[in-house]
Amino acid sequence: MDNLSYIAFICLTISIGLMLPLLEKKARRIMSFMLAGIFACLFVSELNGILLRAFHNNSFYVTTTITPLTEEIVKALPILYYAIVISDDRRELVTNAYAVGVGFAVLENIVILTQNIENVTIFWALARGFGAGLVHGMCTVAVGMGISYIKKRRKLFYSGTFALLSAAIIYHAIFNLLVQSQYQYIGILMPIVTYIPIVILNRGKVAKNSHSEG
Repeated sequence: MDNLSYIAFICLTISIGLMLPLLEKKARRIMSFMLAGIFACLFVSELNGILLRAFHNNSFYVTTTITPLTEEIVKALPILYYAIVISDDRRELVTNAYAVGVGFAVLENIVILTQNIENVTIFWALARGFGAGLVHGMCTVAVGMGISYIKKRRKLFYSGTFALLSAAIIYHAIFNLLVQSQYQYIGILMPIVTYIPIVILNRGKVAKNSHSEG
């Protein structure tokens, strides 16, 4: 990444980091995972740059084959750690997972913006926000939701985690393939269509849990 990308990273992490002591416990946890997503993006960007050079700058091959693998695995690590060490509560995992995805997407969008500042448009911003930005959140949320179930079933934990990561990687790869093809509009709509049922499902679970607790 270039110097402007590191400047954006420093500005984001310092601003969010200084805010953490002023937040309540739940908000601090969510913002901490957003920071984890920003750090993940910085790390993966460097790793992907190395891999891109190793594959002779074949960006199409790398973005459809390699980057979905590296990005989804690194994004899932904070969620796996939280589920194994701290809590496997589904509501917490879902919010943590989406925060990681949002943090990753924020820095990634800034990086791409600084690298293509003369060519960006309003449509580009909408496509990045509703498309690429949402993909990162949805893939990580899917892993978080799945882990909350398989964590309680030890025999399925390892195979289930592998299956969840595989599904996220494949979904991400399909998105990257579509947005670089003549079907880019389908690619942009894909995460939006996925987002709606996940929100409905999650809100339904929250309402059910609140009713049972009451």
